[in-house]
Amino acid sequence: MSDGFNPNLPIYLQMVSDIKLRIASGALAPGERLESVRDMSKTYGVNPNTAQRALSELEREGLVYSERTSGRFITEDVVLIKAIREDLANSQVTQFLDQMASLGFTAEELLAIIERKLTKEGK
Repeated sequence: MSDGFNPNLPIYLQMVSDIKLRIASGALAPGERLESVRDMSKTYGVNPNTAQRALSELEREGLVYSERTSGRFITEDVVLIKAIREDLANSQVTQFLDQMASLGFTAEELLAIIERKLTKEGK
């Protein structure tokens, strides 16, 4: 991911966002043990202090907890995970709607496009 970092946003926040997305999508399951700081810094191609800062932020938000000597784990609070998932979805929808409005689409046009797309793909 180190090649894909946005230079306008702190790297640790981008890591937080990536891990939140992985939690919300189920790629990281409740109770699952996370990589060590050292391994995470290698995975993301960042300094261990950056990885530690990202993990500390996730702990502050309650998405990750530490067990002394055992490492860090994903929260088992499914209500919190569902709320994070909902927040991510709302953020994406808001961004999409803003972009479509800037292109001049009306709500009716967007609904028609979305319905066609969902019907075509069988979702």
